[in-house]
Parts: sequence; structure tokens; C-alpha cells
Amino acid sequence: MAGVNRDSEAGDESADRYGGADTGVAVDGVGKTYDDGGGPVRALDDVSFAVESGEFVCVVGPSGCGKTTLFRVIAGLTGATDGSVRVAGAPVTAPTTDMGVVFQEYHLFPWLTVEENVGFGLERSDRPQGERERRVDEMLDLVGLTEFRDSYPKSLSGGMKQRVAIARSLAVDPELLLMDEPFGAVDAQTREMLQRELLDVWASTGKTVLFVTHDVAEAVTLADRIVVMAAEPGRVAEIVDVDVPRPRERGDPAFGEHVARVRELIGAGP
Repeated sequence: MAGVNRDSEAGDESADRYGGADTGVAVDGVGKTYDDGGGPVRALDDVSFAVESGEFVCVVGPSGCGKTTLFRVIAGLTGATDGSVRVAGAPVTAPTTDMGVVFQEYHLFPWLTVEENVGFGLERSDRPQGERERRVDEMLDLVGLTEFRDSYPKSLSGGMKQRVAIARSLAVDPELLLMDEPFGAVDAQTREMLQRELLDVWASTGKTVLFVTHDVAEAVTLADRIVVMAAEPGRVAEIVDVDVPRPRERGDPAFGEHVARVRELIGAGP
């Protein structure tokens, strides 16, 4: 199993190696300091890594390592105290259509149908109506929800709601699909099904995916590489290459070795 150590000096090397500065995602020296009323709290410190265009990268780490803060910075939902984030070479300063964002909670509009939810972002685009309709049809087919296009969210299972959220994020054809614990609210069986479906979507679209999770086995199932973070303050401890051929079986000894290695890095034991 290949593991690659990264420190603050290696962040630039990572960006050069993976081309994130111009075609994918480049996180360069990102730090975040909060003032909680009792003084400054350093949540992130000198976080640097890159994601190549078309790559699937997961971020894992112990509680308090700043995964959610990092997600919000990359998504443009909060600013970094220092450092920068670039997607396809453009600095991220606010939410943008270059990113499709999927949260743990589905955030669907209950008064809109599945079809209307998927097409919501397209309504603000300058695409012709016919093109928008075709794009929605494509996304519904991609996630297997064509027959539910006229349904409302209240009638859908948790897994189906998240598939709607993924289709909505992809509908605007973003450079990056950014996901924060997207399967955390569903049962284990549905979670594994959604993981398989997400890999199918990723393979068919070629999108760049940055996926935040606390589930190490999920990260090993999905990722080309895993960014393992350490806490207090949040920083990159190591980046692990997952060199197990897909599809990956959890009973495979190589799969287990990767899980054990990542759990060791985050202090969760074997």
C-alpha cells in the first residue's frame, strides 16, 4: 500500500504533481482562525493539497480536525484567514456554478417535484428552455429517477432524496462535485448502494469529486487518494494513495490494509 507524507513544504509539490492549479482543485496554505469570544481559535493551519481533474479524493480525520470548516472554505461559504483555494485555475471567493455542492441533509424544496428540484439551478442560467429540459431528463436518467419525476420529496426514501440532490448538483455541469457526509443520514445498506451508484455517476461523467466523510471504509471504497487530517489545529497529516483496483471488496486483504492504515493515522486504532 502506498502512503505519501505531506507537510507544509510539500503542498506546492502536490499541486505541481496533480495539476490542481489549472485543471482541478488547488488548496494552498489554507488557514482559518475563529474568535469564539474567549480568544482566537485556530481551526485550520497551512492545509495544502491538490485534486487532479477527474480524480476522486476523500477527506477524513478525527472529530475536531476541521473537515467541515475546510469544506465550507472550498465551497466559498466562508473565507479563509490565509491561503487560497482555486477551482480550474479560478480563485474561490464565493459559491459558484463551477461547483456542485451536496450536503448530508438533502435541502430539497418540498413544494417542488423531483423534476423541478433537479432543474432549479438551471432556471437561473441563460440556456434555452429546450436545452434545460433535456439536461434535466439526462440527470434523472443518470440517477435512475425518471419514473419519479412528478413525485414530491415527502414521498421519497432518504436514498432517493440524496440521488435528487446529486442530480441537481450535476445539472449545471460543474467542474467539481463537492460532497460533505452525503450518505450520513441513511442506513448502512442504502449507504453502500449509494456509494456504488456514485462511482457509476463519477465514471460516466468524469467529474472531479472531493468527498468529506468520517467513515474510513467509505473513503477506501470510493477514493483514488485519501487526505488524512490531524486535529488541533486541523492540518494534513498524510495523503494515502488507494491502489486497490475497482470494484473494491471489503473482504479483500488489501482493502483491509488501507482501512487499518488510515485508522492508524487518525488515531482510531486498527
